[in-house]
Amino acid sequence: MKSLKGYLASFILLITILIINALQTASLVIKPFSSSLFRRVNRWFANLWWGLCDLGVKKLFGTEIIISGDELPLQENSIVVLNHQKLVDIPVIFRLANAKKRLGDLKWFVKDVLKYVPGVGWGMLFLDCLFIKRNWMSDQAKIAKTFENIKTNKIPFWLMTFAEGTRFTPSKLAQSQKFAAERGLVIPKHVLIPRTKGFVVSVESLRGHAKAVYDFTIGYEHGQAPSLWQWMSGDVQKVHLHVRRFLISDLPIGEKALSDWLLNLFNEKDSLLGKYYTEGSFV
Repeated sequence: MKSLKGYLASFILLITILIINALQTASLVIKPFSSSLFRRVNRWFANLWWGLCDLGVKKLFGTEIIISGDELPLQENSIVVLNHQKLVDIPVIFRLANAKKRLGDLKWFVKDVLKYVPGVGWGMLFLDCLFIKRNWMSDQAKIAKTFENIKTNKIPFWLMTFAEGTRFTPSKLAQSQKFAAERGLVIPKHVLIPRTKGFVVSVESLRGHAKAVYDFTIGYEHGQAPSLWQWMSGDVQKVHLHVRRFLISDLPIGEKALSDWLLNLFNEKDSLLGKYYTEGSFV
């Protein structure tokens, strides 16, 4: 029965995202006449499909997402920093984003190659997402242009940032621990050392339009992030999401100070995960 649910959910989501891709492509006829309407239409498509993803998880599989920590305001522009374990980290966020009226406004830092992938990749092309090659020289101009567009047109957003730059695995943790030891940093146990440049540029570029930085820490039961198939099959009954909110006006100014702030944030995130894995709760 679990497999049947998984296949059914996968089929529905695949068909609907391809239909939405076609409608998004058709929406290009609007853009020359009204960029604002074009963005609103595609925001609606994103909200519809991501909402469908969360609805399936909630109603079909009954997955409970337990949210703790700070209460977030509705519709606040923010930069979101997450720990990254598996692909299923992404749908975990949908529940909270939906509750805060930001589901259709998620803007992701994603690998450049994803724009060639039908479905989600194609869909993100219409949503002011940042497709990056992880090469600062080639990414810098593109990021600056996207941020300027967001600010100039006052586009609402949650900017989603996996600052670790890759998914957490034992081998990558070992590399990160070696890096930390060589540079005199706190040695992590449950996260990777974050890459700070993208975060620094985001904060400095979006000050005045973004009001806060949100820190999301995701914890899976039994200390193991599930695979996408386990998620789609309904094997995941509970996920814990701990939220912290920091006003950008309270953050330090300057590349070095912001880099140190992010490193400290991940030290705290590492401690939070240690508590979660020991006690089964973030609070």
